[in-house]
Amino acid sequence: MRRYGKHTDEDDIRSRPNRRGNRPRTSIRPKHEDAAEGMVLTVDRGRLTCLVDDRVIMAMKARELGRKAAVVGDRVALVGDLSGKKDTLARIVRIEERSSVLRRTADDDDPFERVVVANADQLAIVTALADPEPRPRLIDRCLVAAYDGGLEPLLVLTKSDLAPADKLLELYGDLDIPYVVTSRDELDGGGAAERVREHLDDRITAFVGHSGVGKTTLVNALVPQDRRRTTGHVNAVTGRGRHTTTSALALPLSDTDGWVIDTPGVRSFGLHHVDPARVIHAFPDLESGTADCPRACSHDEPDCALDAWVAEGHADPARLYSLRRLLATRERREGD
Repeated sequence: MRRYGKHTDEDDIRSRPNRRGNRPRTSIRPKHEDAAEGMVLTVDRGRLTCLVDDRVIMAMKARELGRKAAVVGDRVALVGDLSGKKDTLARIVRIEERSSVLRRTADDDDPFERVVVANADQLAIVTALADPEPRPRLIDRCLVAAYDGGLEPLLVLTKSDLAPADKLLELYGDLDIPYVVTSRDELDGGGAAERVREHLDDRITAFVGHSGVGKTTLVNALVPQDRRRTTGHVNAVTGRGRHTTTSALALPLSDTDGWVIDTPGVRSFGLHHVDPARVIHAFPDLESGTADCPRACSHDEPDCALDAWVAEGHADPARLYSLRRLLATRERREGD
């Protein structure tokens, strides 16, 4: 007969058997020193397509990684079935340190940043000179994100047969950004791809741009379909002649170690996460002048030391104007 209250003893307590055995749990996790190295090519609903040596495999993130997410371009360590055969699944057990990150927030007042691409060397900002009209504020925001994340920018201006490029290029002349100007005929004929490719060999380049500028058409010309098959299925929506990328996808360039990463078309580029102290690294002629700036200086306030630095002849005033214009994009919405 069972007893209750103060008359109970240990014999009256029912215990649930330990179905996993009597081994105590430990916080020590395996180091997976024999894990294979791979690169994330695309991410789709929790499944990650990775390249390991010459094999494309499907993987999922291991539970011990917690909320840390792997993104396209990440270098990862994998264990499990690495054969690449159909219906097999490996596990990503480690995400290696990133050399660069392209990040954005949904809006300027959104505190949660999203890493779009990891370990890219370069950000190709694709914009049309007409149809649709160029959006300098969006270009500025992409430039800030590139400088903040450690990527070198490249401007790719399309549809020069509809409008000249001089006016837009003048806005960025003082930044010394490399650029390529193309026309619609060159895009269709492949000539644009060859000129852009000169900037891509042996580098990982992420492509960004809003819909309709010809970004994905250019990527398709750079990476023919037979080359795409080596990296798996392209997650895209096709209709009425339009090819719209719906998730980031890394694709290898032929005859080189270079990669291009096609990203979904952007309508806005939130910069809530940007630190002016990181953006200034892209302006080495101005960076030394910040030594006497007040703490947490925005570089656009009365006590900023950069004004005196430029007045003393250490840097071109146009460079300081360009820096402040870019930093001001954090305070202005893209349509302002």
